[in-house]
Amino acid sequence: MNKDSARHEEHRSRTGASLSNVSGPTSVSEPSPAAGPLAGLRVLDLATLFAGPLAATLLGDFGADVIKVEHPRRPDPSRGHGPAKDGIGLWWKLLGRNKRTMTLDLSAPEGRALLLRLAGSADVVIENFRPGTLEKWGLGWPELSAANPRLVLARVTGFGQFGPYARRPGFGTLAEAMSGFAAMTGEPEGPPTLPPFGLADSIAALATAYAVMTALAARTADGGGQVVDLAIIEPILTVLGPHPLWYDQLGYVQPRTGNRSVNNAPRNTYRSADGRWLAVSTSAQSVAERVLRLVGRPELAGEPWFGSGAGRAQHAAVLDEAVGGWIARHKADEVVAAFEEAEAAVAPVYDVRDVLADPQFEALDTVTEVPDPELGPIRMQNVLFRLSETPGAIRWAGRPHGADTDAVLAELGVDRGEVAALRAGGVL
Repeated sequence: MNKDSARHEEHRSRTGASLSNVSGPTSVSEPSPAAGPLAGLRVLDLATLFAGPLAATLLGDFGADVIKVEHPRRPDPSRGHGPAKDGIGLWWKLLGRNKRTMTLDLSAPEGRALLLRLAGSADVVIENFRPGTLEKWGLGWPELSAANPRLVLARVTGFGQFGPYARRPGFGTLAEAMSGFAAMTGEPEGPPTLPPFGLADSIAALATAYAVMTALAARTADGGGQVVDLAIIEPILTVLGPHPLWYDQLGYVQPRTGNRSVNNAPRNTYRSADGRWLAVSTSAQSVAERVLRLVGRPELAGEPWFGSGAGRAQHAAVLDEAVGGWIARHKADEVVAAFEEAEAAVAPVYDVRDVLADPQFEALDTVTEVPDPELGPIRMQNVLFRLSETPGAIRWAGRPHGADTDAVLAELGVDRGEVAALRAGGVL
């Protein structure tokens, strides 16, 4: 098998798709059957923007049958977020992958009845309406659990289901602000800094998928479902580390330090002789020592303060001068090669063009090509991790609004005449 054939087979093993017949946009076809370790699990994705839907995507990547339920006239806003090609939102192609799409007005009595029927055959419902909204429609936990006692209901909101802020509108940006992330991010004399992407939502999505799988494991033990209450303000607080503990025990509030760390040094970005930026990390003492020997300043490693990360952090300026000065005299490729030989940690600062060209990402198939009937072959991030025996797969990219409504309702036993009447009445 030649290199190109091997890469093609690797692609098929991870995406579950063949590119051999893809030469351009074609008509939207029926999605392929699910496979993977979560095959047989049915998930109803009622959520929008972005934590809930991404959690459903993560489950779909490993075989769950995810049914995306959208309002007939108000699709998931992610379809219109960011750049589009030929009027087709590209973010949706990623967020909507491995999901069948149907339309349903949950506020209509007929829509409520159909959702309860769908819940009866589902394992998981993921929603992110403000607390009380599902209850207003007669679709709260009492009704859903009556329809299916084994159901897991994941409720993803900005502030959780109770407390003084529960009914406030909540977005990831607010979590990034309230968690302490923005306060500790940015230059020391600059303003608090928000991330330019959905950081808190993405962390919440990972936590939601984990919570759902935990609840499903508990269901295996006792047979009953339960409610997952996930507040987006909480998971990001967890990944920020021990700063609540530091304050509790020491009264210490972590300041903004730019690219420097309060825990170790040298740790920063440095510009090379050819104008490229590189990141250096020395979390391990042995790595810090190797870096200082590499840049010709071994005497600094003999200083009493050099023996701990905190001590090095207090002398970050002198360490940055030593490391940054050496890097500034060398081209980026020379720096990377020298650090690699010295077994020290360095990485170039990439933008997306560099990511797509990097041989390590290419070897891992981190960004993979997926056939799409609307746009032709498209590239997106692959599944989140590799399993040796039951790998995940991208079976298809995000499908058009309501593309699978008829098929999903047919599985419920709804005949064509009833579907036509529901559609005429605006329920579908």
